[in-house]
Amino acid sequence: MPRWHIESRSPASLNSLCLLPIISPTNIVILLGSSVAAGAINSVAGGGSFFTFPALIFAGLPSIAANATSTMGVWPGSLASVAAYRKEIRREARRLPGLLVMSILGGVLGAGILLKTPQATFDRVLPWLLLFATLSFAFGGKLTAWLRPASTASAPEARPRGFGIVTLLLQLFIAIYAGYFGGGAGILMLAMLALAGMTEIHAMNGIKTLLATVANLIALITFISAGLVAWPQALLMMVGSTCGGYGGAHFARKVNPKIIKQFVIAFGAVLTVYFFFRSR
Repeated sequence: MPRWHIESRSPASLNSLCLLPIISPTNIVILLGSSVAAGAINSVAGGGSFFTFPALIFAGLPSIAANATSTMGVWPGSLASVAAYRKEIRREARRLPGLLVMSILGGVLGAGILLKTPQATFDRVLPWLLLFATLSFAFGGKLTAWLRPASTASAPEARPRGFGIVTLLLQLFIAIYAGYFGGGAGILMLAMLALAGMTEIHAMNGIKTLLATVANLIALITFISAGLVAWPQALLMMVGSTCGGYGGAHFARKVNPKIIKQFVIAFGAVLTVYFFFRSR
């Protein structure tokens, strides 16, 4: 178990969080393994943070630093997935500027809210965030199907010039959540795209991956400037998630995502129960 010198007397002191890690070989294997799994799962069904976030906590990081470091660790994997989905994203390029603006704004706001949250408060809220993320995965598919307009359910993919104001506002709120915690944000983005009338799953996955990657990048800039990222752990996870993310995006076209989702939901449920008991 690594040892940490942590100074966090107030929310503002998070800006000078000092982390001095001693990482055991066992934790190196755990962090690398969880990040490879996270990168692959993010490209298939989302939910990679269910693996990296608890791995970092079990490795000794406080929850807010673990949240920021997890975001840093899986971000290159998301970027690799964007590269793998580049053809699908290119087809929808004219529709994306508004959603990208909302992702940038939401990422800034979500990360800013996290920096203002005291450590003890975040620890109390964490089980509820995990519960929300798990429920999003459990019912996200049904929500997406329910929101998809009946007129487009069996029609070819519509190609409007952009998305409406309701879609943009929904993306803003989802991006705020992504910047703050992010578990299940990809599922919510898929539901938002279904509400906007999209039906082609690979295009939806590509856009979702791009929007989440942008929102997380903006949040990361805030986290890095605040000194919240534990770099030795983050670098290990960046390597693992990049390998898993690029390979997983290609694998996503051959595997039934329902199987992956069921596994993520079960794992998320176990984590939620654990952190509820841990917070008592």
